[in-house]
Amino acid sequence: MTKCLDESPVNVILDLSKIDFIDSSGLGVLVQLAKKTQTAGGSFQLVSNPRVTQTVKLVRLESFLALQPNVDSAIANLEK
Repeated sequence: MTKCLDESPVNVILDLSKIDFIDSSGLGVLVQLAKKTQTAGGSFQLVSNPRVTQTVKLVRLESFLALQPNVDSAIANLEK
């Protein structure tokens, strides 16, 4: 992902809707990717499911990681 961000995309939608579990290491990577995207002037949207959302909310990162229920919502949020 970092290499991809270095090469061109400014806006990122990462679909984790099929992921059953995320730990602190995974959350750390998501925070790094979101910061890198924001530093480049872009937006980082995270498509999530209830299990991932619960973990992200537990550590109070839901607004920073811009949680979205599906890809269509993430795209619409980028177009705002």
